[in-house]
Amino acid sequence: MNILVINGSPKGNNSITLQTLLFLEKLFTEHKFSFLNVGQKIKYYEKNFNEIKEELEKTDLIIFSYPVYTFLVPYQLHRFIELLKENNINIKNKFATQFSTSKHFYDITAHKFMEENCLDLGLKYIRGLSADMEDLMKKEGQEDAINFFNYLIFCIENNLNINSDISDRKEKIIYKRKYTNNSKEKDNSKDVLILTNCTNNDESLRNMIEDFKSVFPYKTREINIREYNFHGGCLGCFGCAITGKCVYKDGFDDFLRNEIQKADSIIYAFTIENHYTHSSFKIYDDRQFCNGHRTVTEGMPIGYIISGDYEREYNLQTLIESRSEVGGNFLTHIAYDYNDDACNELSKLSSIMKYAMDNKCTRPKNFYGVGGMKIFRDLIYIMQGLMKEDHKYYKKHHIYDFPQKQRMKMLQMKLVGALISIPSIQKKMKDKMNEYILMPYKKIINNANVKNIK
Repeated sequence: MNILVINGSPKGNNSITLQTLLFLEKLFTEHKFSFLNVGQKIKYYEKNFNEIKEELEKTDLIIFSYPVYTFLVPYQLHRFIELLKENNINIKNKFATQFSTSKHFYDITAHKFMEENCLDLGLKYIRGLSADMEDLMKKEGQEDAINFFNYLIFCIENNLNINSDISDRKEKIIYKRKYTNNSKEKDNSKDVLILTNCTNNDESLRNMIEDFKSVFPYKTREINIREYNFHGGCLGCFGCAITGKCVYKDGFDDFLRNEIQKADSIIYAFTIENHYTHSSFKIYDDRQFCNGHRTVTEGMPIGYIISGDYEREYNLQTLIESRSEVGGNFLTHIAYDYNDDACNELSKLSSIMKYAMDNKCTRPKNFYGVGGMKIFRDLIYIMQGLMKEDHKYYKKHHIYDFPQKQRMKMLQMKLVGALISIPSIQKKMKDKMNEYILMPYKKIINNANVKNIK
């Protein structure tokens, strides 16, 4: 069988992810492996995509290989997917899967993104493998890779794959403006940024942005990230881990910190493409790694203006919520033009955003936020010698909240556990356990006073 590995890592042959595929190539000699380093050569393939057309069309199985970057695939692989679709390469009904490495920080959204795009291309998709970066170094990780490949062959031989569900897709909606630019002077006491990648011919998104500006009481400024002169996508080189400075000399790290992250709130505005948006936003996402794993905009309210069938983009919904949760941002509202009353949705976004800014709204993190930060917490603690800026930040903000530091609570739980293990005490406490558990809560309620409300 001819197997084509699409290597989406910007490190090319030096990719950690790629090593597992090379390991499998050495073991399964009855199959022919070939490799395309699209992540490393994306600028070249933008101009010379026809050079790989034949290789894509003659393969039996495509394996997308990549490290997870900021919830999704690297920008370079995202761009390659756009090129695949733009060039109308006929790979329909070929088998496809994916292999990624990460520390399992939102590998689920990255894999779903790739799955959805494989199905768009008419590929027979087989569920991929998400590995830890160090799995290949362990016997168990090697066995997992071998088992994955054997399962892959089994599925291909028996034509077992995930089918695409493209039913009930709505026609493209063009949002028409409902508000006129009123001459009333806007409040400029807050710095509200609209960050977009809107094109000149994106009528629906532009109309939504302009209507939001009209109805929103605060003055806004707009940055079109598509127009920024990026010298390239994140290389995963960790050069910024020590100094916080990016190896590229395009000034983006300073631009990010001074023009974007100093805002009081951000409205992200984009059109859905390929189950996220155009890759011009993905290069922005990835290059933010100059801030490492630091939640530097924590407490900032954010909102979204989206053109497209957002209701059907379940992975995008997860992505938006999880990003706000991990970043500690107050997610205000998501207005989109496929809603029955998009105009009203923009008004809601305006009202909720104003309230959130005026009242400095926060909310406790849910599973997306707590789980994501625990992965980062453990990672930075182990890699503190390399990720020095992250380590300083995590120490300063008390993110190292390891459970073993709660020694008093652990001692209390051991004491309670020992006591209720005694049959006589267990019998006495049987009907009073809830009463004991609720005692501290009752005390809080009894001491509650309306005068203490801020």
